[in-house]
Amino acid sequence: MINVNTFKPGITFEDEGEIFVVLEAQHSKQGRGQANVKAKVKNLRTGSTTIKSYTGGVMVSKAHIDKRPMNYLYSEGKNIILMDNETYEQIEVPVSHVEWEMNFIKEGSTVKVRMYKDEILDIEIEDTVTLEVIEAPDAVKGNTTTNPQKKVKVETGYELETPMFIKEGDLINISTSTGKYNGKGK
Repeated sequence: MINVNTFKPGITFEDEGEIFVVLEAQHSKQGRGQANVKAKVKNLRTGSTTIKSYTGGVMVSKAHIDKRPMNYLYSEGKNIILMDNETYEQIEVPVSHVEWEMNFIKEGSTVKVRMYKDEILDIEIEDTVTLEVIEAPDAVKGNTTTNPQKKVKVETGYELETPMFIKEGDLINISTSTGKYNGKGK
């Protein structure tokens, strides 16, 4: 059991039959009243994010999540195919569980699959990925007011805003939590 007062990002717990991971937690206490905990959580089964409120001191069940490294092989219809690095077993994960992550993984990439009692919940990827720019319009002269940006497309098909000096063929770092440009890659 976990006391909600100890919530911090990354903690996984079970509540009302669903599995959640804490993204943010905020503790508040007013006057003589009881403390409250508001937590921004992600449902690992559905992928939806919500805010849950608890009275301070409430206990929730800890969810023991296994993380297994797997290789992303390819997409097939509404599923992606992953291969376990140890057993070479191939598994299918619904694309609906990993839509955001698919913007940043390319075939052959290693990801961590989060599992709860043999149920595949979702995948976890690096905080920053390096991808190649495949489409980048030329910088337009005179379009250089404060912090000029242009939209580019990377090898996974994801589009994002980058500085004007980024060209086709460049490697760029992208934050996977925000989807924003995070510097030139190497």
